[in-house]
Amino acid sequence: MPSKKSPSPQTSTNQRYLCVHGHFYQPPRENPWLETIELQDSAAPFHDWNERITAECYAPNGASRITNADHQIVRIVNNYARMSFNFGPTLLSWLEDFAPRAYRMIQDADQVSAARYSNHGSALAQVYNHLIMPLANERDARTQIRWGIADFEHRFGRKPEGMWLAETAVNRKTLDLLAQERIKFTILAPSQAARIRKLTTPTPATEIPWTPTPNATVDPTQPYLVQLDEGRSIAVFFYDGPPSRAIAFENLLDDGETFANRLLRTFHPNDDRPQLAHVATDGESYGHHHKHGEMALSYALHFIEENNLATLTNYAEFLEKFPPTWEAEVVENSSWSCEHGVERWRSNCGCNGGKQGWNQRWRGPLRDALDLLRDRTAPLAEAVAKPLFKDLWAARDAYIHVILDRSSDNTDRFFAAHATHPLTPTDRITAFELLELERHTQLMYTSCGWFFDDISGIETIQIIAYAGRVLQLAHKLFGEASVPLEAGFLTLLAQAKSNDPSIADGAEVYRRFVLPTRLDLESVGAHYAISSMFRTYPDAGQIFCFDVRRHAYEVLSSGRGRFAVGQASLRSRITEESEDICFAVLHLGDQNLSAAVKRFQPDDAASWAAFIDSTRASIRRANLPELIRNIDNYFGGTVYSLNSLFADEQHRILKSILDQTLSQVEGALMRIYEEHATLLDFLAEANVPAPPALAVTAGFAINASLRRALEADTFDASEIARLLHRAEIDHVTLDVPLLSFTADRRMKRAMVHLEAAFDLQSSASHPTHYLTVLNQTLAIADSLQTFPMEINLWQAQNIWNDLLLRSDATYWSREWREGFRKIGLALNISVDELVIDSGVRAF
Repeated sequence: MPSKKSPSPQTSTNQRYLCVHGHFYQPPRENPWLETIELQDSAAPFHDWNERITAECYAPNGASRITNADHQIVRIVNNYARMSFNFGPTLLSWLEDFAPRAYRMIQDADQVSAARYSNHGSALAQVYNHLIMPLANERDARTQIRWGIADFEHRFGRKPEGMWLAETAVNRKTLDLLAQERIKFTILAPSQAARIRKLTTPTPATEIPWTPTPNATVDPTQPYLVQLDEGRSIAVFFYDGPPSRAIAFENLLDDGETFANRLLRTFHPNDDRPQLAHVATDGESYGHHHKHGEMALSYALHFIEENNLATLTNYAEFLEKFPPTWEAEVVENSSWSCEHGVERWRSNCGCNGGKQGWNQRWRGPLRDALDLLRDRTAPLAEAVAKPLFKDLWAARDAYIHVILDRSSDNTDRFFAAHATHPLTPTDRITAFELLELERHTQLMYTSCGWFFDDISGIETIQIIAYAGRVLQLAHKLFGEASVPLEAGFLTLLAQAKSNDPSIADGAEVYRRFVLPTRLDLESVGAHYAISSMFRTYPDAGQIFCFDVRRHAYEVLSSGRGRFAVGQASLRSRITEESEDICFAVLHLGDQNLSAAVKRFQPDDAASWAAFIDSTRASIRRANLPELIRNIDNYFGGTVYSLNSLFADEQHRILKSILDQTLSQVEGALMRIYEEHATLLDFLAEANVPAPPALAVTAGFAINASLRRALEADTFDASEIARLLHRAEIDHVTLDVPLLSFTADRRMKRAMVHLEAAFDLQSSASHPTHYLTVLNQTLAIADSLQTFPMEINLWQAQNIWNDLLLRSDATYWSREWREGFRKIGLALNISVDELVIDSGVRAF
């Protein structure tokens, strides 16, 4: 039996293989009704946590830096191309839409790694939305695997060889389901190995005894075969625990060479058999959890390769070269993040986020409530689906192809394959609503909902919101039969007691945080009507996952007040449900706004025309009370306000309302500061502290002025130098997070303009324009070097590197070449040392 031994340099280098795996994942955060992530204030200054972690981790790993002793960049490498990785499908979907450059880096890395590793790409698939597989019923588990495979094939253009299990949660049945779908291997924690024994061929007369592997004592340097039902099997790699923990929790990523040496110590000495040293952690360790962790990874892999200390590989290549010679059995219902198995996702096991004095007894009732919703909607869905689908569950498994491509041609193909007959438009809406109900029964089991401290946490609210969408669709599809569903669901949620005294239980979480966010088409119409007062919409456009076609729109003004009326058609791109609406909006300035919306029927034309005439007359007479009465008489019902807007638009409009006020405040403070600047200078020279009121005024004025100077279309380097000088002599504390973020965005904007100018440099109509932009970009880069803070120039550096790689620098003009070189130096790139394309010098 192989066992762990102390490392030694005597191990044969050509038999030593090394693999680093990163599990890159974020829970789905999309609003279930809008299919987009709304503003998350806790992620500021970024829009949401996906955007923030992309900036800190997912994008940097696609273009990671190796630096010299002076901390200047000498290589930019794609970490994904040299490691093993998996990305959550829902995260990849977001990256495709909102971070396309990072998304392409991930896709490219799989192709590059296949060329490096014997035609085996490094990307692994993942069960679709991170559901805990041993706690799922078999039908849901199959859907998770099939959706994960289909999503992988769609994005990477090949079949996956391996699949990551959420939280590495596993039992024998889960492995068998993977094997049934032709998955060759998965990765587990060493503590999940129950026992092992040598594989023999042919089968010996006496059975070889099993050797237990308690307390993570399995040898991780080789793969193991797990024998399953009906002759099926799957390979398992048990990652090396201690170095993996050191990466995640012990600051191993503080130094790349230390990281490399720690990985190398996992090899057995004096052992000539092929060995695989491998670690697995959350991919977010490399940059998000540990700042610059992606650079430590880049350097470690570079150091190992450069010094021929081991051969980099991925799991699929190693498995092909060295098939298992040992077999294993796994610990049933085990995981990598709960020492109690899978109890973290159904009981008060003691594993939590660390909030002292809190319990997680809410976990069991929450899972019971979701199980009730799933199990009671299933037969109701089957009954409604019977005249529509040949097999509802086969259609659900295939629905992933519609989720990935909602074009009309693709949805038509889907229904041609799965519908019992050509569906009417009404039938199609019902069919889509059934499938959306089923999609949300999957999403509501996302593991993060149970992972942390309380049922009122944002991750748990998110999965309860998915359940809320299930209930809304159930009400539409099943009518009266859905009433007991919600009652039973809330009864169980009421048993999930919160640790927060201001929130009683899960039922209160549902009522307070989920019900107010539920939408129908009228709510979408209200958003459209209100936001049309603050932005210009085309006649045909989109609002999140809805198409909007405007039929009529008119704005009338009286003094500060504005009044808008119109008609529009709304259509969901998800369910194809549609509705015609009419609306009226009255805006009296600032936040003083009210709107009314209702369904518009063809026989309403005459009454609508009369309403328009009466409101025009009221506006002409400036008779506001009469106008309000006309609106109330025609619409009745609900009155909408700015609070009715979806979160992003609400923030945007409130910002535009506040900007004018803030501009006035900033201007007043700046005038006060300028008037007393000489006094502040005198106080500084006399070493007398400035009065708090003047100190606050100076700080606000200078930080605001610097922000505006960075954001200005015309960059004034001398003004920025003056403001930084004033900040220094007046002892102003600069707003580092805000100014660093703004400077990063400004430099990126300059490099985007440079990129456009580069594309025009050969145009006869623009012979000198590109040099003008080049000099402007250099001035900005030089100016940002003077800021007394670290500025993340990652995006600008990437664009510089892309421009370098896009053409042969030997054909550049002398002016462009010299200016471009100076920009690189200003961006902290050691231009003369920079290496590209397998050791070729850039300059």
